[in-house]
Amino acid sequence: MAVAALMLAAVLISVGTTPAYAQATGGAPPVSAGSINTGERPLAGITDSNDAELLRALKGAQGQVTIQDEKAAVLIQPQGRDWRAAIKGPVRVAGAWLVLGMVVVLIVFFLMRGRITIDKGFSGRTIARFNGLDRFTHWLTASSFVILVLSGLNISYGRYLLLPIIGPDAFTGLSLALKYAHNFVALPFMVGVVMMFVLWVGHNIPNKYDFQWLAMAGGLFSKGAHPPSKKFNAGQKIIFWSVILGGAIISVSGIFLLFPFYFGDIHDQQLMQILHAVFALILISIVLAHVYIGSLGMEGAFDAMYTGEVDENWAREHHNVWVAQVKGEPVPGHD
Repeated sequence: MAVAALMLAAVLISVGTTPAYAQATGGAPPVSAGSINTGERPLAGITDSNDAELLRALKGAQGQVTIQDEKAAVLIQPQGRDWRAAIKGPVRVAGAWLVLGMVVVLIVFFLMRGRITIDKGFSGRTIARFNGLDRFTHWLTASSFVILVLSGLNISYGRYLLLPIIGPDAFTGLSLALKYAHNFVALPFMVGVVMMFVLWVGHNIPNKYDFQWLAMAGGLFSKGAHPPSKKFNAGQKIIFWSVILGGAIISVSGIFLLFPFYFGDIHDQQLMQILHAVFALILISIVLAHVYIGSLGMEGAFDAMYTGEVDENWAREHHNVWVAQVKGEPVPGHD
């Protein structure tokens, strides 16, 4: 979309203002030549600072075309300036602070808490937690998400971070490859999100144990504190619904961007790109916390999605209600 905006600006610069005025339908107030700085360049073919004054003065310009594509009649779309300002300003800046802020929080948490270990150590006995289909769904979604994140971040920040380091030629080739990767890997991600919902939604309905888990912050800040939980605790449910709802918004807005103008006009395209960027950055920051706790942050957690088997002591400490249900034992806290 940023490329499309630049192309539109280039077209506006190349088109003389005289034909534009001749085609105007009267929907926008005319701009007098006296209101534009023409000291350096003639009125026809205005460029540089003069263009900025012209664009500020015009509230929009709608022409007439004889071809079927009526969008070609729009010479100036003022909302495009608001869209560009939002993407370059609050979305890009706030998104960077959000993602980097999460990284800092996780580093500080690790330095203060360290790795969460199994209090009683490994028992040597395992319990089947996720089957092959579960793990395939997880890694399909996770691997495609990683590619989408890297390619998407390059679109937003690559020209500021990578371009000065690797140079324009390498950056051009890399960006082109990542652009195609972003487009084609979107489908596996969408499929993965749907599969996750179908497979795990039944385990992610809130229950009474979730309130206890949240009240104790999952025991993350206190050694030896283990609130009761079923197969998915409240923290995992937050991750699940973030991926499902955030993934749905990213997917729908992504379809709008993959097939521009099939489902709406330019205003819809601009709105969808903002939604796409905002929810992608939010989801990235949430998933960073999930990746941390599922790998470096907690001993024994990675096995769940690696082998599908978890140590029994780990399971009893973090999902004791689920273990009791699996083994037919009395359920803790069951009335």
